[in-house]
Amino acid sequence: MGNITLGRYIALDSPIHKLDPRAKIMALIIMLVAIFFPAGWMGYAIIFCVVTGVILAAKLSFKYVWKSMKPMLFMMIILLIVNSFAIHDGVKLFGIGKWVLYSEAVNQTAYIAVRLLLMVMITTCLTATTKPLDMTLGIEDLLKPFEVFHCPSHEIAMLISIALRFIPDLIDETQRIMKAQESRGVDMKEGTLKEKIMAILSLIVPLFVSAFQRAEDLANAMEARGYMPGEPRTRYKVLKMKAGDWVLIAGSSVVLVLMIYLSCFA
Repeated sequence: MGNITLGRYIALDSPIHKLDPRAKIMALIIMLVAIFFPAGWMGYAIIFCVVTGVILAAKLSFKYVWKSMKPMLFMMIILLIVNSFAIHDGVKLFGIGKWVLYSEAVNQTAYIAVRLLLMVMITTCLTATTKPLDMTLGIEDLLKPFEVFHCPSHEIAMLISIALRFIPDLIDETQRIMKAQESRGVDMKEGTLKEKIMAILSLIVPLFVSAFQRAEDLANAMEARGYMPGEPRTRYKVLKMKAGDWVLIAGSSVVLVLMIYLSCFA
């Protein structure tokens, strides 16, 4: 649980932290679209170099970014096992009895793993360099054009911001409950299947109770401060795009065009 870093903001003095949240969100969307183009290993190497440059510019620790990717390793192992039974193309690597692992199964697993890892790296860069309030303002501004279709841009932005903000809190609450249950003799790691299910239930029930209590406290706090959904609101902070923001958007657009070229003509 402690390896999950999504939603945690790190206060640093870097050029990426000072960029407009709208530019960072737009760059995130463009880069995510670029990742899904089948540009091959060359394309993913280019995206990795670009993301690495952004991480260095943001002064983030690679250890911190790696922590956000570690929980995916177990999922990648499961994916490799599934692909080993479903894919039978390529060169035979090794086998045990009737089970045979082919090179194409490893290649497809690695292909999906790199995509997911790049997505996690990009998303972590956004959440680590953007304050929750700035994230809300940026999402709201980007959704403004959809208000023509009666889209509640502010409410949607607020929901996304609150969800991202409370991910670290729920993780910390989960760890606290696990330690409390272990101190009472609950074994989360060993035992029969029935005992493991009961241990998980002893974790889930208080976690849900705590989450609902947090939601109620937040709602009461917002209501006490006069928050009314749908009412006109003013802002203390007004977002303004600068030259660096346009450079970020242009750079991510160049990467997208390059991925399209590699997937169609390379």
